[in-house]
Amino acid sequence: MATRAVGSSALNIANYGDVAVRSRPSNSVLAQVIGALAAKLGVQSLANSVSGPMDETAENRRAGLEGPLGYLVGWGVGAGYGLLCSHVRSLPVPVSSVALSLAAMTGSDVSIGVLGVSDPQSWGRKDRAVDLGSHLADGSSARGLRRVRRRHVDDGESAAGRIAVR
Repeated sequence: MATRAVGSSALNIANYGDVAVRSRPSNSVLAQVIGALAAKLGVQSLANSVSGPMDETAENRRAGLEGPLGYLVGWGVGAGYGLLCSHVRSLPVPVSSVALSLAAMTGSDVSIGVLGVSDPQSWGRKDRAVDLGSHLADGSSARGLRRVRRRHVDDGESAAGRIAVR
């Protein structure tokens, strides 16, 4: 869980940093994903408005669920990565960092496309670079913490001592 918290935090920092540096508005992709999922599941209190003005209450509810949805996706990718690591232990850190990053990016981009929220194939180079960069920050930081924690566990340290970085 700690590795996913670090990875998700790194992704958020990269995204908000891009918003600040490029002076662009933050996007509402996660809110749109929540709305599209809600519409498919028949949850009208969260669904996107197909016609007419946006419902401010539903919009606020979707905004409130953006963060938790992002963390759930991150934890899901982390769980899959943990299962993979239990079977394949010899992946070098750079390879596993990129693999973890690309898995997270693929999961988010495919869901965005399948739900019709956006078409990742139509994104420009800058948008693709930002998407890749933020997911690389996520995967690399999560993988780095996993490596530090694993080293401390292998050294026989107590659970309390695992977090400390030497």
